[in-house]
Amino acid sequence: MDGGIPGPHSGPMETFENLVRAEFAPKNTYLNTASNALLPARTVAALQEAVRLRAEGRALDPLFADVEACRAAYARLAGVPAERVAAGATVALYTSLVAASLPPGAEVLTAEGDFSSVLNPFHARGDLKVRAVPLERLTESVRPGTALVAVSAVQSADGRIADLAALREAARGHGARTYVDFSQAAGWLPMAADACDYGVSITFKWLLGPHGAAFLVVPEDFGDLTPVQAGWVAGENPWESCYGPVPELARSARRFDSSPALFDYAGLRASLELVEELGVDTVRAHDLSLADRFRAGLDSLGHTPVPSPGSPIVSVPGLGRLQPELAEAGIAVSNRAGNLRASFHLYNTAADVDRLLDALSG
Repeated sequence: MDGGIPGPHSGPMETFENLVRAEFAPKNTYLNTASNALLPARTVAALQEAVRLRAEGRALDPLFADVEACRAAYARLAGVPAERVAAGATVALYTSLVAASLPPGAEVLTAEGDFSSVLNPFHARGDLKVRAVPLERLTESVRPGTALVAVSAVQSADGRIADLAALREAARGHGARTYVDFSQAAGWLPMAADACDYGVSITFKWLLGPHGAAFLVVPEDFGDLTPVQAGWVAGENPWESCYGPVPELARSARRFDSSPALFDYAGLRASLELVEELGVDTVRAHDLSLADRFRAGLDSLGHTPVPSPGSPIVSVPGLGRLQPELAEAGIAVSNRAGNLRASFHLYNTAADVDRLLDALSG
């Protein structure tokens, strides 16, 4: 794709389109961001520079600076101070940390069919009461004795969106905490600072980053978390915490850091800069317009997707079997439990939607 960053007289849409054209050149019709995002050109360049730095034996200081820049950028997206953001690698790691904070016998309320990284560590404990209900009944199912509600802000399988405001109110009314996975939301859905007690997200989907980075937002008082995974990077002075027990844990959420995959954070810094340049609200409007175009086209073809209003993820029952055939035609989508899942992001266009609809029309 040609084009570049526009001049000062460009309008908002022209600015958006030129930025996207400068960063992405997909070789197929890629409608699978809910699995993995495409990497922006600037991110690829940053990754290459990080590899070159290592190959040439230069100091790693710039790569550690990238981690802190990413922490600060994610904090801005989440609407919290950087001191409340921990940097790690996976959602499952942080779910395990939250699971470890619960007393034996504690009740954890979850949504049926949620992503395994949000659920499995609670089951693996073996001494917790894990209860699953349909997503639509999650808020009404909080009850006295519920210690924690764990849920994805947006369901990976079909794009349904949780009512986080109602859930937080219900949880507070019963003295429960909330743990929310924003992996399918961060980057297109605005995040409220008070949406939950603990908020987690990986970064290789809607935030356009490489694999290997994740963030956890914690309360100012750290909630009930104990840094059972703490290593040297979790020290207040990491380079003085390399040998023996860590003398002092970080006074910030950095006490919940795990040793960073430096290359990934080098690339992620560039990706987050692009997300901030474009703006989450602008990205959301673009993504949802394409998803709605797809829903309208499905209706004309006689197909009814799983209801997921306001989501860029559209899941169509019974059509997942077509995924290999669509892949052969150069259209990337997912097969999730027999459903065809298409997900639309900033590098997609109306032509991409229409190509998928044409393929589905037979």
